[in-house]
Amino acid sequence: MPRLIVLPHAEACPRGAEIEARAGELLCDVLLEHGVEIEHACGKSCACSTCHVIVRSGLESLEPAAELEEDLLDQAWGLTPQSRLSCQVRIAERDLVVELPRYSVNLAREHEVRRDA
Repeated sequence: MPRLIVLPHAEACPRGAEIEARAGELLCDVLLEHGVEIEHACGKSCACSTCHVIVRSGLESLEPAAELEEDLLDQAWGLTPQSRLSCQVRIAERDLVVELPRYSVNLAREHEVRRDA
């Protein structure tokens, strides 16, 4: 079984996590099932970029991003060449190391609104 290693994130996963996953599962589902509170504002329908993750290791084992995912990633906060939408990533047979960005688009907007209020 592939391992999913989540790097520490101050709010969503302070200690990081190591999860055994099954190949074929959606990355977003696995994260949520194991208590990693990743945002997924569109209900995992590839209509936003709130479930953005950065795949630090194992990216080459994943299917390439479809054009729609690539278009939505352009809206993601902290975009990198290793960025993916976790609602579109099916876990393969290799281990993955993922990092949750500091903010999602929703959180960045909430912080802007709070400062302006």
